[in-house]
Amino acid sequence: MEFKVEKKRLIEELRQHGISERVLDAMRKVPRHLFVPERERSHAYADYPLPIGWNQTISAPHMVAIMCDLLDIQDGMKILEIGAGSGYHAAVMAVLAGSGHVYAVELIEGLAYFARDNLKKAGIDNVTIIVEDGSLGLPDYAPYDRISVAAAAPDILDTLTGQLKVGGKLVIPVGRHFQELYLVTKTNGLKKEAKGGVVFVPLVGKKGFK
Repeated sequence: MEFKVEKKRLIEELRQHGISERVLDAMRKVPRHLFVPERERSHAYADYPLPIGWNQTISAPHMVAIMCDLLDIQDGMKILEIGAGSGYHAAVMAVLAGSGHVYAVELIEGLAYFARDNLKKAGIDNVTIIVEDGSLGLPDYAPYDRISVAAAAPDILDTLTGQLKVGGKLVIPVGRHFQELYLVTKTNGLKKEAKGGVVFVPLVGKKGFK
């Protein structure tokens, strides 16, 4: 499989949808085929979700790109990701963060092992995968410059906004079956902007969907 050709085609598709060059460059640097099960590798650069086991999926590349663009990740930032999955989204954010660090929370232990192995194979060393209830955030390393949620939440969770720095940004899909993607900016209060309809697996946990 000539992944170089497939990746180039995907990047060009995303460019046509207005994704920033910074995010495209980060996605170009991350080998997505290393973050999907071997049986799915021929589809690794197709722009749709793929199964990764444990009834979970890796998000479509355009969704990863959109969320990264909304977050406007800069060098040196500390980022929290809720729902690490196979580690791909965290890897892209880690490239954007440069000298910064991504803390990615995953509830499913088997997926956390899978993600750690994938990140190691991809040579990404500024991501820490932690097995915890992501609906509670990760207070040990708070506050964060950016928070990315890759699972559908019942609401914009105060457990997460409370761990965001002033001036920080959060992206989160809200809703049970079909969701609205929100960009939340923390100033004196919370500025909430709806960014369009999305479909994610549910966030499971104390503050998520039981």
